[in-house]
Amino acid sequence: MRPPRLVLILGGTAEARHLAAALTGRRDLRVVSTLAGRVREPRLPPGEVRIGGFGGPTGLATWLRDHHVDAIVDATHPFAERISTSAATAARTTGIPLVLLRRPGWTPRPDDHWHPVDSLPAAAHLLPTLGTRAFLTTGRQGLHAFAGLDTLWFLIRCVDPPEPPLPPHNHVLLSRGPYTVDNELTLLRTHHIDILVSKDSGGTHTEAKLTAARELALPVIMVRRPPTPTVPTVPTVDDALTWLDAHLP
Repeated sequence: MRPPRLVLILGGTAEARHLAAALTGRRDLRVVSTLAGRVREPRLPPGEVRIGGFGGPTGLATWLRDHHVDAIVDATHPFAERISTSAATAARTTGIPLVLLRRPGWTPRPDDHWHPVDSLPAAAHLLPTLGTRAFLTTGRQGLHAFAGLDTLWFLIRCVDPPEPPLPPHNHVLLSRGPYTVDNELTLLRTHHIDILVSKDSGGTHTEAKLTAARELALPVIMVRRPPTPTVPTVPTVDDALTWLDAHLP
C-alpha cells in the first residue's frame, strides 16, 4: 500500500481553511497547511499546520523536495504577492503541480463611487482630494504610506496592533471579520467617515463595508490586486478539489 500523498496548502485565508477541512480525513492524503506567522493568533485550519516562512523560492523548493510534496495549493491572500511568486518559481524548479486558489475580486456597481489605484502610496496621494475622515481597511502592512497625511483623521482597522509610523491623527480599531452591513453603517456614522480606503480582497467576510459606503454615497479608494503568476488558477474550493483529483500522481 502506497503512503498518503502530501498536499501543501499555502494558507491564511478562509478558502485555505475550508480546503484543509475538505481534505483532512482522507486516508489517501496527508495535508499540511502553512501560515506566514504575521497574525499573532491566526485562525488555524484543521490538520497539520506549519507557521513561518521558507526563505524564498529556493528555500521553498528545498522544503518541497525534502518532504516529498505531491501537489501545492496556493490559497494565500490576494495581496500576498511574495509567497505566490516564490511558490510559482519553486513549482517550476521542482516540477510539482501547483494551483492558485484565488477568490474573485469585487466589482463596482453603478451607484458605487470607486477610485481605483495601483498601490497604497497612490491611495495616500489621492486621499486628501476626496475626504478628511478616512476609514482605512488595508491591514497593518503598509500603513506608513499614510503617515505624512497630518491634516486627515483615520479610523484604522486591523487584526493586530500596527507598528509606527502611522498617521498622527488616528484611532486604531482591533477587529476581525466577518462584518455586517448594520455594524459597518454604525461605525461609519459614529466616526463621521467621509471616505473608505480598501484593498480589493474579494470575498464576503469584509464586503459589508462596501455596501455601507454605497448606502451612504461615500467615495471608495480601491487598491487593485497585484498581478498573479502565470499558473493554473481556480476561483473556489470545489474547483481546487477537482484540480487536485486530476493532478495528484
